[in-house]
Amino acid sequence: MIVEWCGIGHDVIHFATSILPVMTPALLRTLLGLLLPVTILPAHAESAPAPRVQVAEGTLHGVREADGLLTFKGVPYAAAPIGARRWKAPQPAAKWKRDRAANRFGPRCMQLPLFSDMVFRSNGMSEDCLYLNVWTPATGAKDKLPVLVYFYGGGFQAGDGSEPRYDGASLAKQGIVAVTVNYRLGVFGFFAHPELTKESPHKASGNYGLLDQAAALQWVRKNIAAFGGDPRRVTIAGESAGSFSVSAQMISPLARDTIAGAIGESGSLLGLMALPTLKEAEANGQRFAQSAGAPTLKQLRALSGEALLAAAGKPDAGRFRVNIDGHMLPEPPLAMYAAGKQAKVPLLAGWNAQESDARSVLGEGPVNEESFMAALRKLYGDRAPDARRAYAGDIETAARELGSDRFIGYGTWKWLDLHARTSGQPTWRYYYTHPRPGAPGATHSAEIEYAMGNLDGNKVYAWTPTDREVSRVMQAWFANFIKTGAPDGAGLPAWPPLPANRGAANGTPVMVIDAPPHLEPSTDGAHHTFHDSPQPGGQPR
Repeated sequence: MIVEWCGIGHDVIHFATSILPVMTPALLRTLLGLLLPVTILPAHAESAPAPRVQVAEGTLHGVREADGLLTFKGVPYAAAPIGARRWKAPQPAAKWKRDRAANRFGPRCMQLPLFSDMVFRSNGMSEDCLYLNVWTPATGAKDKLPVLVYFYGGGFQAGDGSEPRYDGASLAKQGIVAVTVNYRLGVFGFFAHPELTKESPHKASGNYGLLDQAAALQWVRKNIAAFGGDPRRVTIAGESAGSFSVSAQMISPLARDTIAGAIGESGSLLGLMALPTLKEAEANGQRFAQSAGAPTLKQLRALSGEALLAAAGKPDAGRFRVNIDGHMLPEPPLAMYAAGKQAKVPLLAGWNAQESDARSVLGEGPVNEESFMAALRKLYGDRAPDARRAYAGDIETAARELGSDRFIGYGTWKWLDLHARTSGQPTWRYYYTHPRPGAPGATHSAEIEYAMGNLDGNKVYAWTPTDREVSRVMQAWFANFIKTGAPDGAGLPAWPPLPANRGAANGTPVMVIDAPPHLEPSTDGAHHTFHDSPQPGGQPR
């Protein structure tokens, strides 16, 4: 419960014990608890002391913001993955005896400065980074509010729960307990190696970032009631790598029973690129270890975090990816979703109109039919004419749509399609087309500030009343979904789910999020039929 001593703070207790040496602080607290009621103060109480909550590890001392919300930042949900715990599954956080300050974001996980649009409010960067942040409007555990747990994007290489675009205050003002979670990235989060597999009790390695997320969800289940949240009403959400993460947690036996709903913004593990097997990921890890001059696990763990990050940043270091490890991910995601082995929860997902641009397919040459067909032949060989028929119309649009699908669109569609068909739960599809002011299109990640109600956290753009209206509607859809398991609500365009017998096939409903938002029958069935068919040199996803 969120509790405050009725005007009896630490200073009073310290004074009392200074004049009563035989009375310990613990004894005095006990006596005060018998004499004075413990009160749950309303969020607007101007003279209220800072909020405190009791979680499994100890007492957290948060902040009562000017708007009445309570925030708890930099909350450890697992032990620091340092030293011998580097490249191990997250371990329980240590308990603490005194109040722990939860008034600033913890360190972000180790990462290179890869993306210019990332703004951090974190307390530096460290391997000691397994922290989460909570925004709550609750006055006590009795409130049992719905919960959102959000995973950031960044290609599993960068990102942080402190980024202003993910700030939970706006959703908290709508009656939701919002949580952002840090998880390990890059070589720290997805490095696999035979020695790591051997020492693992589950004979698995890699996927530590996903294991972090699963541990955070278990922590939320155990502790979120202390913040006024309902552990039975936890929706997980994320964008890009965060959306990939949502699709992973839905099929993982370590997390799927903690989830009541799921939101995916641009991406899933069901895309066109096959995930590596554990053996393939281990081989990649061995190559990296050799290139880093530390071929053994002992040598790798002896490297400083900075040295390891620098080695992973070299052009020939390779990429550390999610792998099918048999533990976090028991089977290939495509097979699990096709067999209905995912969490049976409502899903709302979609992608943006310009996840990639036409140049990702056409290159820098001329934009004409000849250059487009040459690009298609390079990608698809003898199937180039089939690709052109699937992506018909003007070249600029066709190439943009193909590039977007190859990057992230198809994987999101496949996730929606299979979930609608096999889960027995309602599934909603959106297509985001509203660009930021002055932007050429609805680019990758452009929707985040709109969906989370955080336009004012991004000072780069001159937001217009139209932008604010798009944000109001999109956030209302998300908030309704988190609260009720469906996006519909008063004053919003009706949004029907996908039909279970047709999935996301051609002609099924898609909500186009623009100014104004409107419902359309999908017309991109040919795109997905093309990608569903066997590809040259393809392998099962």
